[in-house]
Amino acid sequence: MSRESDTILIVEDDPAIARLLDVYLAQKGYKVRLASRGEEALAICRTTPPDLVVLDVRLPDISGYDVGMALRASPETQNIPIVVLTAFNEKSERLTAHDVVKADYFLGKPFDIEELYSVIRNQLREGRRRGHYHPVTNLPTGELVNNQLRALLGTTSWTLALIRINGFERFTQLYGVVVGEDALKFTALLLCEVVRRHGVATDFVGQLVVGPYFLIISAPERIEAIAADLLARFDAEIKPHYAFRDVQQGRAPQMALSVAVISDTDGPFSDIRELTEAVEALLPHAPPPPGSADRRSTVARRSTADGHAG
Repeated sequence: MSRESDTILIVEDDPAIARLLDVYLAQKGYKVRLASRGEEALAICRTTPPDLVVLDVRLPDISGYDVGMALRASPETQNIPIVVLTAFNEKSERLTAHDVVKADYFLGKPFDIEELYSVIRNQLREGRRRGHYHPVTNLPTGELVNNQLRALLGTTSWTLALIRINGFERFTQLYGVVVGEDALKFTALLLCEVVRRHGVATDFVGQLVVGPYFLIISAPERIEAIAADLLARFDAEIKPHYAFRDVQQGRAPQMALSVAVISDTDGPFSDIRELTEAVEALLPHAPPPPGSADRRSTVARRSTADGHAG
């Protein structure tokens, strides 16, 4: 049984096949989106990342392999399962799909639709069982985050930023879990967009398993621009998530970001527990109360415990 929020993106230029998959997968409980061109698929993935992509290779504009490689190169889409579905069944094509695109599965045409359904279901289930990405935002989480943190130990020229959405719990209590999940998705997409704008392909964006906590791993020379842009845009763009009436009456459960920044120069750190405790200690224990004039997004660093307004 699929989760209600599972979205499958079908990238297929054959209208008959696209329609068949759309109808069949919708009957199985999935939300289905269709793209007949590669650039269209990439645009969809950048704005609303799906839970899984079924990807044809021969597309009218760019190759499906180019689409797959672009997805793997972007922080917000690099962990989306990709099932390659194509009439090219040669060994070289399968090797390209697995080694270059890092596709999770390869199926040749003609295909058995029940087999494809089984592959989709198993790929979604396997990814969640491993705890590799967050069920709401699709950002790396769990062991993927831990692996990134372990890689920092004993190395230099890195910066770790821990981000918390202040006021998220009250916001969710007032508007409900579904609206709260929309706020998480908004924040995740904003983080990825800002990192893509100011960072490089090797920068990392992840989310903790529990709570409204995110993290960014980048270089010291890039984190200032990332943090400044992130805080300014969050404060400006989160407002449409509040009910208009609550905003008019001044009772909207305002949210803001707290960002704690730590770098290799603050170490050494013996293990990831020591590292995470050090950065968590920089987050304010008690965010400003609702309606406070100081309820803005802020950054705190180990060298400046008071932080500064973003």
